[in-house]
Amino acid sequence: MNANQSTPKTIDEYIAGFPEDIQKILQQIRATIRQAAPDAEETIKYQMPTFTLEGNLVYFAAFKKHIGFYPVPTGIEKFKKELSAYKTAKGSVQFPLDHPIPYALITKITKFRVKENLAKAKAKKNKKQKTG
Repeated sequence: MNANQSTPKTIDEYIAGFPEDIQKILQQIRATIRQAAPDAEETIKYQMPTFTLEGNLVYFAAFKKHIGFYPVPTGIEKFKKELSAYKTAKGSVQFPLDHPIPYALITKITKFRVKENLAKAKAKKNKKQKTG
């Protein structure tokens, strides 16, 4: 994102702030997540495109040499083996821009996060019903 650009309020604004080649990658990631989580809502959090469904689902962002994908720690842990070729941290992974973006893996991780968030929300609801 350009330093003189104002903070984006939508994912469209965020993507528009990048060169065309990066925009194409970001649009593909967005479409991949949307397909894996059709009920998720799009928003901007921490100045990054974010998908939410019963809480934060996944975030993504473009940087100079990589795409950051943030499926929270459980998303990284669950797919540790598949992500071993990439630089990871507790809740993030970096996909280098000079390598193909693993869209199928992004789909798998996003679907996992959807199940996880829905299960958590259901458990919370059940707990409320029992105590309320």
